[in-house]
Amino acid sequence: QVQVVESGGGLAPTGESRRLPCHVSGWTAGRYALGWFRQASGKGREGVAVVHWTGGTTWYASSVKGRFTISRDIAENTVYLQMNDLKPEDTAMYYCAARLGGLRSGPEDFPYWGQGTEVTVSS
Repeated sequence: QVQVVESGGGLAPTGESRRLPCHVSGWTAGRYALGWFRQASGKGREGVAVVHWTGGTTWYASSVKGRFTISRDIAENTVYLQMNDLKPEDTAMYYCAARLGGLRSGPEDFPYWGQGTEVTVSS
């Protein structure tokens, strides 16, 4: 069973940076994509960034392009979301998720989810 565990959330002032790690375990060899999603209070869950585990191709939401970077450490089975120039509108619960298959950006395409880590950006 694939297990996904996020960490690294917290409070950050506007303009600062934070890095969210996500450790994945229990998966067997195959083509996986790992993604970061977020859900702000009263809103639906949205894709933030996705990376293909073996190929390294990425996708970013337009709202974070140029500020956020997704990367992976294959040896550590960990994917990171580097968030720079944080804005109050980035405040949300951030979730890491995994899927077996190619790159997708919709949360409905990801069956394996972590519990989430909260990021609050103060203005």
